[in-house]
Parts: sequence; structure tokens; C-alpha cells
Amino acid sequence: MHVGKGYSLRETGVIAKTSGLANVSDVALLKRLRKSEIWLLRLCQMLLRETGVSTPPLQRSMPLRLVDGSIIKEPGKTGRQWRLHFSFTLPEFRCDYFAITPTTGDGTGEAFAQYPIQSGDYIMGDRGYSSAKGIEYSVSHQAYVLVRVNTASLPFYHQQDQPFALLEAVGGIERPFETREWLVSIQTPTGAFIAGRLCALRKSEQAIQQTQKKLLAQARKKQKQLKPETLEYAKYIIVFSTYPKAQFSTEELLEWYRLRWQVELVFKRLKTLLEIGHLPKSDPASSRAWLYGKLLLALLTEKLARVTCAFSPWGYRLSQPMAGI
Repeated sequence: MHVGKGYSLRETGVIAKTSGLANVSDVALLKRLRKSEIWLLRLCQMLLRETGVSTPPLQRSMPLRLVDGSIIKEPGKTGRQWRLHFSFTLPEFRCDYFAITPTTGDGTGEAFAQYPIQSGDYIMGDRGYSSAKGIEYSVSHQAYVLVRVNTASLPFYHQQDQPFALLEAVGGIERPFETREWLVSIQTPTGAFIAGRLCALRKSEQAIQQTQKKLLAQARKKQKQLKPETLEYAKYIIVFSTYPKAQFSTEELLEWYRLRWQVELVFKRLKTLLEIGHLPKSDPASSRAWLYGKLLLALLTEKLARVTCAFSPWGYRLSQPMAGI
């Protein structure tokens, strides 16, 4: 009730008592939630494997971290908005960092600087983390970055100050699932240049049509005119990485980002569930347990949808045979 329905700890305790389900105080419920963290994590890991999400083989042990964020609005007229920042390790899928910030003000947006990055970390982020400032922050901590490119916010260069024509480069990829790589640099706010690899993959024709259709629908809804290059970029998956070439080929980089996209499908359901609920903000353990509980509900919902596809369309058993059937 607390995790799924969005009731506060106190409301949950009152409802449980009046319904005869349990006699537990809000403090006791918080303690139980905190102690259930590992149990909920294990359930999530098992259900995640059932979805078909599997990690590609690694040549050696390395700390891969997938970072993401979401807006949470607590229920009620006085419910506040919070920005949730969380990091999952792969392949364990363990939440190794969890932070809550306001949604407005300096330093509250999605950025790599929100996380305690350590030397040797391998970080993966979506377009929201595609900024030279964030990449510089990670590299300055001797970490490696793999990020989906936001073409509007992250320009590239050939050698130092020679601009790299990204649209022209990806335009040469004509076959579905064809990949290409270029050595490029980005310029940081401090004026320094960071070298890396720009990797691109052309989507299937069906995926291209779906993406372009979605972009056009969004533009009509907002009464905006799409730029021609926006529709062109929709044909590709483009990532920038500072991962060592000796450990990660072009295909491996794109495969790891594909895994991040697979997990993102689960996150989309999670974010829908996160729109309601009283987030326990007392300590990291209870907050992580609450997050795992939300993720568990998302995975259970996904499993239920898969299982029901195999059910009889009747939805019930007939009491007796019917003539002609």
C-alpha cells in the first residue's frame, strides 16, 4: 500500500489496522521497509532476467554504472516535487547511489556531477547527460563515459578547433544496422578538449518511421515546426564515448548502450509509478528499498502483461460444453 498506492507511512499503518491486516506503526513500517532492501533487490533481479535483459560478456571485471533521474510528485494539495537521482551497477543491477534534490535551483538538474564518481568507473547516461561540462566532470575523476548524443547541445571537433560535420558524417550510413566510428573531440567550458569516439548505427526502416512519426506528432501538439536535420538524426543511434578502444569495439559500445535502452523501457514504467507516492527521505536504506519496491511493481506489471497473452480469451472456464464448440 505504501509503495504501490502512494499512502504515507502513517496512512498505511492506519489502513492496515482498520482493515485487520496488521497492527503496525509508521515507525515500525519504516524499519521493516529499510530491512527489506536486499530482499526487494533480489526479487527485482530475478524478474529483470525474465524480461530477457542480459548483459554482454566483459573481457574483465569493471564497474559499469547506469545513471538516471526522475521527477517525483507526492500526492495531495501540499505534495512537493522532488528530483530523484539514482545509479545502478551492471550486471548486478544494484542501486549503488541514491539522492533527492529539489526540482528548481542551481545544481538540481540531471548531470554526472550529481554522482560520487570514482576513478575507473564506466558511466552510461542518456541524452540528459549529454553535456561537455558533465563529461569533463567525469573525466577529471578518471572515469569513462558512454552517453547518447544530444545533437543540439554537444558539438564535436576534428582536431582542436576544426568543427566536425556530424550530419554529413552519419548521412553516409545507408544500410540498416550499419555502424560507423569517428575519432573526435569535445570542448569543455574551461576551453580544454577531450578526445573520444563517436559511434553511430542506422536504425531499421520500421524504427525510423516510428521515431519520425512520434517527432512529427509532438511538433503538431506543441505547434512547432521541426527542423529537417531533426528528422534526419532520427534515423540513427549516436553515442559518444571515452571507453578504452582496447576493451570496447564500436559494436560493443553500441551493444552496451542498447542494454541501457532495454533497461530504460523498464524505467519508463517505473517513472510512471513514481509519479505518486510518499518517498521515505529519512535515510538511504529506506529510500533504496522504496525504489526497489517501485521497480518490483513495474516488473510485476510487465510480467502480468506477458502472462495474460497466453490466457484463453474467454477469461473464465465454461461450466458445460456448448453445442457446436
